[in-house]
Amino acid sequence: MSEAQSIDGTPLIMEATRRRLTGKQADTVDKLTRSAVEVLAREGFAGMTIRLVAAAAGVGTATAYTYFSSKEHLVAEIFWRRLVSNPSPASEDPDPAVRVVAELRTIAMLVADEQELSGAVTSALLGRDPDVEHLRTRIGAEIRKRLIRALGPEPDLDVVESLELIYAGALVRAGMGYASYSEIADLIEKSALQILR
Repeated sequence: MSEAQSIDGTPLIMEATRRRLTGKQADTVDKLTRSAVEVLAREGFAGMTIRLVAAAAGVGTATAYTYFSSKEHLVAEIFWRRLVSNPSPASEDPDPAVRVVAELRTIAMLVADEQELSGAVTSALLGRDPDVEHLRTRIGAEIRKRLIRALGPEPDLDVVESLELIYAGALVRAGMGYASYSEIADLIEKSALQILR
């Protein structure tokens, strides 16, 4: 199974949301997620299908559907995996605003260099597929945990919620093509600092 380090340094088992995975199954899911990134770069989100991803991964379409209910589910899984495998910035700055901005910038830049993937992530995370909803909840909980930790002891939960709204709104704005993810990261920083200072 693929492992990544969680925020506290303990290993995380990467698994698709539909079931627990054996080592061989985890390898298949890894192939599918890597192939999906390639297919997205070539075909765009509109042209991407589970069938194309399965063919690129060298697995049967039916096998791919046992792990992913839709292309939205597959793209949401890619973002989830990037998030949990990308460690939180190790900022020891005494200013919580600096720590929060570092967290938000890191998250915003997870797919910044991949135009098709970044747009697909926005579309996918807005989906109503129950598997996407499950991942959206996990992603939101991870981001919330990182923001709370960055804010320090006894954070104001209204501030946390405001920061989450800034991030979510920025993600939609970037996904709609109004700005690049690099520009969005700068806007997130500016907005976050207005709340935190």
